[in-house]
Amino acid sequence: MQTITLNVEGMSCNHCVNSIEGALGKLPGVESAKVDLSAKQVSVTFDDTKVSVEKIKETIEDQGYDVA
Repeated sequence: MQTITLNVEGMSCNHCVNSIEGALGKLPGVESAKVDLSAKQVSVTFDDTKVSVEKIKETIEDQGYDVA
């Protein structure tokens, strides 16, 4: 398992948190996703043999947020 922390712009409320955590949780290989709203960061623990960092970033961006 690998853990990455991404800086994400555009998150402002609990709906944003639920949207991102929910979308990432559906990806195969993602064990956990935790949004830190005040730090504007998302920590993701995942199996890099099943899902790529690029796919994780793309999933967040598909929800309408910008990955820095």
